[in-house]
Amino acid sequence: MGSVTGAVLKTLLLLSTPNWNRVLAGNSYDCDDPLVSALSQASFSSSSELSSSHGPGFARLNRRDGAGGWSPLVSNQYQWLQIDLGERMEITAVATQGGYGSSDWVTSYLLMFSDSGGNWKQYRQEDSLWGFSGNANADSVVYYRLQPSIKARFLRFIPLEWNPKGRIGMRIEVFGCAYRSEVVDLEGKSCLLYRFDQKSLSPIKDTISLKFKTMRSDGILLHREGQNGDHITLELRRGKLFLLINSGEAKLPSTRGPVSLSLGSLLDDQHWHSVLVQRLGKRVNFTVDEHRHRFHAQGEFSYLHLDHEGNVSFSCSQPQSVPVTFLSPRSYLALPGFSGEDEVSATFQFQTWNKAGLLLFVELQLVSGGLLLLLNDGKLKLNLYHPGKLPSDITAGVGLNDGQWHSVSLSAKRNYLSVVVDGQVASASPSLGPEQIYSGGIYYFGGCPDNSFGSQCKSPLGGFQGCMRLISISHKVVDLISVQRGSFGNFSDLQIDSCGIRDRCLPNYCEHGGECSQSWDTFHCNCANTGYRGATCHNSIYEQSCEAYKHKGNTSGFYYIDADGSGPLEPFLLYCNMTETAWTIIQHNGSDVTRVRNTNPENPYAGFFEYVASMEQLQATINHAEHCEQELTYYCKKSRLVNMEDGTPLSWWVGRTNETQTYWGGSLPDPQKCTCGLEGNCIDPQYYCNCDADRSEWTNDTGFLSYKEHLPVTKIVITDTGRPHSEAAYKLGPLLCRGDRLFWNSASFNTEASYLHFPTFHGELSADVSFFFKTTASSGVFLENLGITDFIRIELRSPAVVTFSFDVGNGPFEISVQSPTHFSDNQWHHVRVERNMKEASVQVDQLSPRTQPAPADGHVLLQLNSQLFVGGTATRQRGFLGCIRSLQLNGMALNLEERAKVTPGVEPGCRGHCSSYGRLCHNRGKCREKPSGFSCDCTSSAYAGPFCSDEISAYFGSGSSVIYNFQENYSLSKNSSSHAASFHGDMRLSRETIKFSFRTTRTPSLLLYVSSFYKEYLSVIIARNGSLQIRYKLNRYQEPDVVNFDFKNMADGQLHHIKINREEAVVSVEIDENMRRQVHLVSGTELSAVRSLVLGRILEHSDVDQETALAGAQGFLGCLSAVQVSHVAPLKAALHPSRPAPITISGHVTESTCVAQAGTDATSRERTHSFADHSGARDDREPLTNTIKSDSAVIGGLIAVVIFILLCITAIAVRISQQKRSYKRNEAKRSENVDSAEAVLKSELNIQNAVGENQKEYFF
Repeated sequence: MGSVTGAVLKTLLLLSTPNWNRVLAGNSYDCDDPLVSALSQASFSSSSELSSSHGPGFARLNRRDGAGGWSPLVSNQYQWLQIDLGERMEITAVATQGGYGSSDWVTSYLLMFSDSGGNWKQYRQEDSLWGFSGNANADSVVYYRLQPSIKARFLRFIPLEWNPKGRIGMRIEVFGCAYRSEVVDLEGKSCLLYRFDQKSLSPIKDTISLKFKTMRSDGILLHREGQNGDHITLELRRGKLFLLINSGEAKLPSTRGPVSLSLGSLLDDQHWHSVLVQRLGKRVNFTVDEHRHRFHAQGEFSYLHLDHEGNVSFSCSQPQSVPVTFLSPRSYLALPGFSGEDEVSATFQFQTWNKAGLLLFVELQLVSGGLLLLLNDGKLKLNLYHPGKLPSDITAGVGLNDGQWHSVSLSAKRNYLSVVVDGQVASASPSLGPEQIYSGGIYYFGGCPDNSFGSQCKSPLGGFQGCMRLISISHKVVDLISVQRGSFGNFSDLQIDSCGIRDRCLPNYCEHGGECSQSWDTFHCNCANTGYRGATCHNSIYEQSCEAYKHKGNTSGFYYIDADGSGPLEPFLLYCNMTETAWTIIQHNGSDVTRVRNTNPENPYAGFFEYVASMEQLQATINHAEHCEQELTYYCKKSRLVNMEDGTPLSWWVGRTNETQTYWGGSLPDPQKCTCGLEGNCIDPQYYCNCDADRSEWTNDTGFLSYKEHLPVTKIVITDTGRPHSEAAYKLGPLLCRGDRLFWNSASFNTEASYLHFPTFHGELSADVSFFFKTTASSGVFLENLGITDFIRIELRSPAVVTFSFDVGNGPFEISVQSPTHFSDNQWHHVRVERNMKEASVQVDQLSPRTQPAPADGHVLLQLNSQLFVGGTATRQRGFLGCIRSLQLNGMALNLEERAKVTPGVEPGCRGHCSSYGRLCHNRGKCREKPSGFSCDCTSSAYAGPFCSDEISAYFGSGSSVIYNFQENYSLSKNSSSHAASFHGDMRLSRETIKFSFRTTRTPSLLLYVSSFYKEYLSVIIARNGSLQIRYKLNRYQEPDVVNFDFKNMADGQLHHIKINREEAVVSVEIDENMRRQVHLVSGTELSAVRSLVLGRILEHSDVDQETALAGAQGFLGCLSAVQVSHVAPLKAALHPSRPAPITISGHVTESTCVAQAGTDATSRERTHSFADHSGARDDREPLTNTIKSDSAVIGGLIAVVIFILLCITAIAVRISQQKRSYKRNEAKRSENVDSAEAVLKSELNIQNAVGENQKEYFF
């Protein structure tokens, strides 16, 4: 025990354990006796008194003695009224009055407490609130319940503000009860020793509680060792209390290591701090003052008997140390030096969070100069300057702004200068010292007075904010109480005999793992790498669903999703597939086919699935979605799902609810049924699953599980593969979810008096509200929630102003965002409001956010108690007219539609999404309204995809072409009502818009050709010299107009973009978005009787000019993309047909991409989805002529049919023979090696399916 004894903290312990009887004179239910009324006059004291009849002894509540209360000689912030309760008491409430029948009362004050009458500590009502609101007149009583209560002997009231038409005047009462406890004084080398009482051990519940106070920042408070090597330690380290638990079981490799937790901060302030350690089973609560941490631990605590070693006294000594607090950058303490000495020296201790500030300035007598001791970037800097010498610096220490006490000693003699920090000599150099020292100048601690005082003091980095103590000048201790009384030195904005430092990072208000740092006044949050932003890292930088990403215009890809917004769940990465609806795809670790053998009910197989997200994240994502599904396939060969004899399941799966599920498909849980049973198409009608037929060949039961409450699948269990030739396999697809039912959840408010109401919003320390709105009204309240005095309100104040109003007890505040355009434009607008400990902010759409900093040391808790009103107010006035959508409070969505269904004047849902989101439909895509959202109709666009932004491109091989026939016969087309009919001769084509992109290296090339029945045409070609030519022939009797672009070789293998727009005879051409030209045609203004549109080679004889004919014969080799001729998109009609179209494809045309790849020739592309030789009137041979007789065609056709049938029969026979041989080979291989489960299973399934199919073909 000696090692423990040596490290024991020099402390005072107030101990309480279940085996000791602590005397309590009251409890929280009966501790409100008046304590002041019975005190003697001597128990009252004050900083001063106006007269003998205004003395502190007359400050009893409701008394009229003397002048009717206490008033100081001068009303300023340095006055105080103090009471001595005679012994430590538990104080539960205070009450104040003004001076009787006067205009003297205090409107706000501080309450301080102490055990010794010194080293005062301020009481805080909330974590950031120091002051109490006082009186509004002389006689009314203002009462405050203290939670938590104070345990102290001395109380001090410090007036902060008072009636400006009077002076300070107070009468007081204090309520509480006696408080007694055992006390022990430990001097640093002593300890209390407990010995185990085995009879008192409790395996279920244990409690250790104590209170301590100390000036030491390090030491052991308690250490307990068990019989099995387990121990528990309470240790103070740098002013924080650590709980160390090491179970004897922790030596085993299967258990966790020691538990180490820390709570509290600045606990070495010589004030009482309470500690409570509670164990109930394996659950442990660790509490220091008001801060608590819960965790699970191994091992047990034991009750102990008391003994002691070393110098231990059972009384409470009070070390006298008078700290002083520098409250602001204007604070200073000026003390005179001692004259007649040849040395300037000072020592003191300081404590601060600030990185910079003046610690000490010493005037040098008889010479102009001085010593500056600065804190700069957490380091100490000693600077000497005087005439005739350059300034010299000494730097010492690092990280001195850590909130710990640090000791400083400086000395300046003739030719000698030194500074010592925390016992370490930082620097001592004779060459840096002054040539002569004359003591007797003024010592300025913490800052400098105004220049009007004639001081030489300089403070280049501003004043010091923090605490100092143990100040000595010339080796003589400074009596700070004398300074406080005004008999020595002078000061400004100080708090003497109290250290007011506090740890603003405890508790840590930086959310989501944000790193807290602090200064004297405030704290800061570093949100880097957290996925959140804002003053307290509250606001997620990610969207809550793929649907939200989609409606910001994002395409398919990997995205981080934060399913609960600003809630506690972390964001996670998943894949968003943006189709007409947004699909969320969440992968797991078991996507491959897994084969299972040799199992039975006594020896089951269990497969587990781990997802890229936690179960809480998955649940939030599933709750958001409109629909979720997961494909589960069970392959079987003599492996059943259900034992048909007794109905017990032989295989099952487990979902999110951790319950056994025996259905294998469908949206509703129908036990022991598969998809084939629900659809009535199982291979054996007497069973509900294919596998229950128990056949010797492979079959499967595949189904989509879509009952959201059971998803995702987390486990599968298989027990029926133990019989001969019995085997099973399974495959689970990713979790698929589509849509976001919360993103589109909306309500329409039709009258000003209508509203929706919800339970009270609880956002005491941090609150955010976000929603979409659209309206044509000029004003209205979106949301309101009231408390007794606190409230929040978000409203449209005027057509262009959104205002957030709130009050958390510091008075009402308003923040407004003003838009250059009106919000009442019937478009969706997004509002996000946040209020936290640091600030309040409002952002609307992409406008700059507006912020309002929270007042320093003010109220911080938002306390609401009424219902939350949406779309109106409790008074039914100034209600909102319009739509509100996707309303979320602290990441939790409110179901507006459900509440609107039962509320008069409010309708669920809201129409008109295209007015806001139609801009997302590009390239002639049309926005179509949906009940929840919208979709883009790309029918008239050359593009595809959810936003009509995916280019449709094709690689054209040599001699290939795509022909779009507007009409086969002019006479038949006159009465047509199709799209193509708009191009025929009766409707003169006087304008068209053509857009496309291309890439090629061949010249000459035909890019596009439009023909008519009147031998008029339009051609776009690349000539032999590489120039781009646009040829219009709008009159059969004239030569074509040629628009030639020869500024560069267009067959350079680069992607070029062409846009042609004709309005009658005026043609505008744009190339690559930078080259533009406008020309006037002379051949005509109309293109009559349009026949066809050709991309690539012209396959028919055409009456065209020589250059077009040459390019048409050559065709096009390369890539064409996004071809659009007015409303016709020929590539899309060919490659992505949505309905039958008059398209003919000849040669090799392949869907591809026109984006060039490094090191790849423009004409050599990887080709997929080949569309070669589609049925049509033409192929890639010479055009058919009219000389072929119809009868020859018929005979030739019959011969071809006969030959085709004979070839098919031969091929079928050969294929069956090959498959049988392949099956035998594979069966032999499978018996030798089954390691590749998926490959072998797929091979077997393919062979089995192929044999079955070929048998059917053969018999056919």
